[in-house]
Amino acid sequence: MIKVKRALISVSDKAGLLDFARGLHQLGIEIISTGGTAKLLQAAEIPVTEIDQVTGFPEILDGRLKTLHPAVHGALLALRDNPAHMEQLQKHKIGLIDMVVVNLYPFERAIQKKNISLAEALENIDIGGPTMLRSAAKNFKSVAVVSSPKRYNDILKELDTNSGLLSDAFLMNLAIEVFQYTSHYDSVIFEFLNNRLKGGDFSALPKEIVLRFSKQQDLRYGENPHQRAAFYSSSEELRGLPGMKQLNGKELSFNNILDLNAAVEIIREFSEPTAVVIKHNNPTGVAQDKTLAAAYKSAWACDPLSAFGGIIAFNKKVDLKTAQLVHKSGFMECVIASGYEAPALKLLSEKKNLRVVELDLNNFANDRWDFKQVNGGTLLQDKDVKNLDVNEVKVVTKIKPTKAQMASLLFAWKVTKHVRSNAMVLVKGTKTVGVGCGQTSRVESTMTAIKKAGKNAKGSFLASEAFIPKTDNIMVAAKAGIKAIIQTGGSIADEDVIKAADKAKIAMVLTGVRHFKH
Repeated sequence: MIKVKRALISVSDKAGLLDFARGLHQLGIEIISTGGTAKLLQAAEIPVTEIDQVTGFPEILDGRLKTLHPAVHGALLALRDNPAHMEQLQKHKIGLIDMVVVNLYPFERAIQKKNISLAEALENIDIGGPTMLRSAAKNFKSVAVVSSPKRYNDILKELDTNSGLLSDAFLMNLAIEVFQYTSHYDSVIFEFLNNRLKGGDFSALPKEIVLRFSKQQDLRYGENPHQRAAFYSSSEELRGLPGMKQLNGKELSFNNILDLNAAVEIIREFSEPTAVVIKHNNPTGVAQDKTLAAAYKSAWACDPLSAFGGIIAFNKKVDLKTAQLVHKSGFMECVIASGYEAPALKLLSEKKNLRVVELDLNNFANDRWDFKQVNGGTLLQDKDVKNLDVNEVKVVTKIKPTKAQMASLLFAWKVTKHVRSNAMVLVKGTKTVGVGCGQTSRVESTMTAIKKAGKNAKGSFLASEAFIPKTDNIMVAAKAGIKAIIQTGGSIADEDVIKAADKAKIAMVLTGVRHFKH
């Protein structure tokens, strides 16, 4: 247990800092600070001692060097119960520092910048901050070390309740958080520099993986009630789904979050007004139109039976007309969008069990890796972000798709990326009319998509996320009246499949790219 008399504050993220510093001052704690942090405190009329008054040495090298000094690290590392240590501090006139409040240069945020230069990335590597954190955390029995603004209120409450004292258990928890924080910080730097060195090819995958996740909330249970579960974030900045804001409805479940992620991954593929309905991680309908309401109407109509109890996602702000359609859709688990007009939110909130979620679709981490856990280990791969344009596909049949038909085929191709294999997707225009997913044979997926499309199968366009291995798919498609097919190609049966398409007067396009999703 320690009594905090003197604190050193040097932070990059200044959220909540002024209230925290005022609280420390009111408790009679002396504050030492550096650079921009000191200026902010001074402007707020909070008494502060600048670091060069402690070290007797000015900040140099454009601020690169300011806290790497015995007057700082001696004050942090000295063992208070070691007489020799205390005599040395007294001899060199070094005063003790009982608390360090530090968060680091935002390296992870900086490297999200497109085409960031190596020089700029290097300038965002913090040196003094991690060193102070580690010194204080090593000596946690005597020094409180604070690395997250989320801890400010807890610390003030502890100090106020216990007359300026912090317990050993509290101090140890703070230190553990620091070593987790600095290990993640170093791993991000390693991954960036290693990838830059190797040129970003497959050989750049790391030899070791260090993962850090912070718990956001406990969940009622996992996929089933007998499984415990929680939701974690990989970034302090809460990018992606951890940054979502729930506006209405019951607590989000484990399965809700999985389906929300699947919905958002699809919706972010499109810039025009688009609606997606998800059930069990698969789209039951995807549509793009001039208005959000029209897009939702078509997405819902693709498979209203399967859509029941699903997740709805929109890539634009939800207006009243769209909300009215959602309101009439029967029981749905969640709706997620970039925003809601006030009348739309009011209407949706009438459904007490409908989870209404808001998410900034631009605030996403640049996740380049996809992990899949297996027993005793994990698989890592590059995330599937591959998209195609009309110049990258090859027409292989005598009948050529028109410009409009090609646009429909490419729309369908984007959707297949997000459908569990085997995936067969039927579209008209920029609207799905039938989705076949998760079958163990491709022809079964084709028949499922046609069955769901019903009369809409006639004149539609079919996308297969991998190569079509047999002519039976073509015969089934021809019987249903499908006009064009886009597929990967590369099967030993390509020649027969193309001949069958020609015979059925179906246009066929090959992508040379596969989108398996297991």
